[in-house]
Amino acid sequence: MRQLTIDRLYELRLHGMRQALKEQMDAPGVGELSFDERLSLLIEAEDAWRVNQRIHIRIKKAKIRQNARIEELDYRTARNIDRGTLDSLASCRWLREKRNVILVGPAGVGKTFLSSALTLRACEEGFSARYYRAPRLLHDLDIARADGTYKNKLSSLNHVDLIILDDWLIAPLQDAHRRDLLEILDDRYDSKSTMIASQLPVDLWHQAIGDPTLADAILDRLVHNAYRLDIRGESMRKAKGIPGTGIIDPSENH
Repeated sequence: MRQLTIDRLYELRLHGMRQALKEQMDAPGVGELSFDERLSLLIEAEDAWRVNQRIHIRIKKAKIRQNARIEELDYRTARNIDRGTLDSLASCRWLREKRNVILVGPAGVGKTFLSSALTLRACEEGFSARYYRAPRLLHDLDIARADGTYKNKLSSLNHVDLIILDDWLIAPLQDAHRRDLLEILDDRYDSKSTMIASQLPVDLWHQAIGDPTLADAILDRLVHNAYRLDIRGESMRKAKGIPGTGIIDPSENH
């Protein structure tokens, strides 16, 4: 009878309850619990299992680059880091406020670690996320424009709580790509969040975008409500640990 019950829970896809029931059967003293107590424990186990499954699915869809956590950041080697501001980012308040995050620094200084850690935390807090290399996303939009799925592609981007654009402005932009970025950021302004990772200092973005009018529009929607992390130090590929970081609160941006 017990095995039949376990099999039936599997068929009903009550996997958390099924595992908890198996553990109850093997636990000493479980007979001392009332039926209501045991049932409550089984329901709690099922709820926890479903929450964890949703987190797992969000993480998988996000395509996070590294399995990194904010707690793993070594503050002894992270010079000049504002721990309070980073803790605030880890709380995901910026996502609830529909703000952006900009990570700037040379190759290898920890942008991927921090973006992965913040994205993982976002997924754990219930936010959907997607990682993209900016050049690859723009290429995909070229294809979508050609095959008639452009509007659907833009719509799918706007339904994600957080998009991460890595390798931002790593290559010169075509006019169509400048307009793509404006479309994406205009749709997301004050409604969703965007995280940027770039080797190029923010002060050079306007020139790198190319068209002054479109550059003004793009940066207006991206930079002025963003937390900015200017990461400095030697490459992590050369030096162990996380380099120093200076963090700018959006309220201080001008």
